[in-house]
Amino acid sequence: MTSESSFDAYLMPEEHEAIREAVRAVCDAKVAPHAAEADETAEFPKASYEALRAADFHAPHIPEEYGGAGADALATAIVIEEVARACAASSLIPAVNKLGTLPLLLAGSEELKRRYLPRVAQGEGMFSYCLSEPEAGSDAASMTTRAVRDGDHYVLDGVKRWITNAGVSEYYTVFAVTDPSARSRGISAFVVEKSDSGVSFGAPEKKLGIKGSPTREVYLDSVRIPADRMIGDPGTGFGTAMRTLDHTRVTIAAQAIGIAQGALDYAKGYVKERKQFGKAVAEFQGIQFMLADMGMKLEAARQLTYAAAARSERNDPDLTYFGAAAKCFASDAAMEITTDAVQLLGGYGYTRDYPVERMMRDAKITQIYEGTNQVQRIVVARQLLKD
Repeated sequence: MTSESSFDAYLMPEEHEAIREAVRAVCDAKVAPHAAEADETAEFPKASYEALRAADFHAPHIPEEYGGAGADALATAIVIEEVARACAASSLIPAVNKLGTLPLLLAGSEELKRRYLPRVAQGEGMFSYCLSEPEAGSDAASMTTRAVRDGDHYVLDGVKRWITNAGVSEYYTVFAVTDPSARSRGISAFVVEKSDSGVSFGAPEKKLGIKGSPTREVYLDSVRIPADRMIGDPGTGFGTAMRTLDHTRVTIAAQAIGIAQGALDYAKGYVKERKQFGKAVAEFQGIQFMLADMGMKLEAARQLTYAAAARSERNDPDLTYFGAAAKCFASDAAMEITTDAVQLLGGYGYTRDYPVERMMRDAKITQIYEGTNQVQRIVVARQLLKD
């Protein structure tokens, strides 16, 4: 007989449900109203950022010892999910703050953590993650950005591409080659500040979705920084980058299910109100089958994501598998669900007057960034084939 306590693992803790309710209340009132405008103008939603910061949801993962809310991995995933339900672009505020600061939490010195993490926790600045380059996307180890030691400093030169919230963030985790002969073992990580001499940004990318979150190139032109801004030891940067992605792929999965939930919620309301042939569209079996498939895919994705979040919190050895699987499955599901939501609204779904069109465009990026889903399948397969 299975013990009663073993079933408790499948119940969401009350404190996490309370977090969901609190985030949803903030987002419904102060984030969702700005979502369409952020998409239309392609401008960073400052009002949404201020609302999230006031409620301590802009970087909930930062530990209490550094002035943060101390949310665990599951609670952070729930925050991102609920923000994404209202506005996918705004969900990149807590998501990218985690992505940018996690290398410090995983490998940074205590002095470096105390210098930067409280600033992010207090909302003084966001933290972006600079790994990709024009010729180094999925093959990140082929990066060409260099960091050369010069006394008590390093001098960085190179270009980083596809950097989320670039230009808005004050701080950047930058990966650069310190030993060109060692390939991935010659890559190190650094903290670069927006105000450092030689840091500049390209024009915002003109994107399909998440338009309210700026994506720009970051230019490093002889950027001279103190050597104590290195994150971890020399040559450990690539390992730190991969460990970071194991954890933060969970946040992309959470973003994907939030987008999908927003689309499903809107589509459900629409088909119950829309009448054709003398009755609500929701009464037609074909529509009901579509909704059933959408709901099942969404819940399967959510459960896989939460299971991955629990492994992230414990730093389990199978996190690499679960993080990649959750990101891949949830983002594929989000693309399918948002596409079906557009279909359920018919011609109206294809217009900007209704939000599902935006949600469909926003969902697409979740299949691409933090590792394409083709790369995720490679990661999952390799984990399966291990002894």
